[in-house]
Amino acid sequence: MRIAAVTATWIRAPIPPERQHVSDFGRMTTFDTCLVRIETDTGLVGYGEAKTHVGSAGRYEAVCTVIERELAPLLLGADPRDVTGIWERLYNGSRAPYVADTGRTFPVLGRRGITLCAISGIDLALWDLVGRALGVPVWQLLGGRCRASIAAYASGGWAPVGEIGAQARAYVDRGFRAVKIRVGAMDGTVDVSAARVAELRAALGPDVRIMIDAHGTLGVREAQRLCRLIEAHDLTWFEEPVSPDDLPGMAEVRASTLVPIAAGESEQTRFAFRDMALARAVDVFQPDPSICGGLTEAARIAALASAFQLQVAPHLWGSAVLFAAGLHLAAACPACTILEYPHGHNPLLHDLVHERFEMVDGRVLVPDRPGLGITIRDDFVREYAYDWQREEPTRGRAEGDTGS
Repeated sequence: MRIAAVTATWIRAPIPPERQHVSDFGRMTTFDTCLVRIETDTGLVGYGEAKTHVGSAGRYEAVCTVIERELAPLLLGADPRDVTGIWERLYNGSRAPYVADTGRTFPVLGRRGITLCAISGIDLALWDLVGRALGVPVWQLLGGRCRASIAAYASGGWAPVGEIGAQARAYVDRGFRAVKIRVGAMDGTVDVSAARVAELRAALGPDVRIMIDAHGTLGVREAQRLCRLIEAHDLTWFEEPVSPDDLPGMAEVRASTLVPIAAGESEQTRFAFRDMALARAVDVFQPDPSICGGLTEAARIAALASAFQLQVAPHLWGSAVLFAAGLHLAAACPACTILEYPHGHNPLLHDLVHERFEMVDGRVLVPDRPGLGITIRDDFVREYAYDWQREEPTRGRAEGDTGS
């Protein structure tokens, strides 16, 4: 079995005006991602997802180009079952042979950023392919599952003071036993963020876990003050209190509070997470498999977390492909304790695949289907594939127009 074709498609799904939300990222009018498709000479196909933006919207022509023009030629003719070898070849480039000889890395100059996003999407597709080829779920390839289901938290919460309690209550009414809301710059002041957290706890009572996410928008002193104001509300974690570029500042925040700190959604490779652990900056790692280096690197990050006695909660703000990857990671890695379940309008999570992710008593069930356990809807891809050269959906082309 050999890789015969690699394609990358920018998927852009418009969000209806009445379903749009506003945060520090602005108003979300579309949900975008890069869908990676790898086909073998046997006809078997695997799918992955490459994200370049941790939010909903973003442009994806660059990562699609990297995948199809720069990395695909290195994949054609390769055995897709050599997942680790392919990862090292893509990450280390022409110096990859030295890796096997020395056990060290020799990464390409662009070892972070868009290159890693592209590698992530390819890696997810390879794991999906191997699972399909062997007729087993990816969690089995990762060492077998240590749990048959995992808790999920409703990730949303943009409503203002006076409304956030009702918004979060609606999540709980859908079966979730944990809720995360956004705070920080979008609130204007620390006092407003604190008031929203107080309202959230009052609305949900003591038995529902709550988390907050500042998207790295606060300064160190602001974050410390917010921690003092909300410490009595028993938070599961405070996510990205300060900029991910300020690792010493994040460590300073963590050292000054009993509120657990979570971060890592925009970090790439195990080396960045090692640095967070050594700085004692976090309690919870949040690798995104479509950004951090795929499942290959996410599993390494989870093992690192275990060695430092930290927890893992994968960042999964993306499509059903990313969510499935996070679910398989959580099934196989003991350090993974909870999954992000995106709220806000997301057709890529609910309509891109035929399957539904089953949830019982606030826990997502781990599927037994081969690969990532999802079946891509080709009609959805055709409907929402985006032609960045023409700045229009490909469905807008006339019959027979190839775009050339």
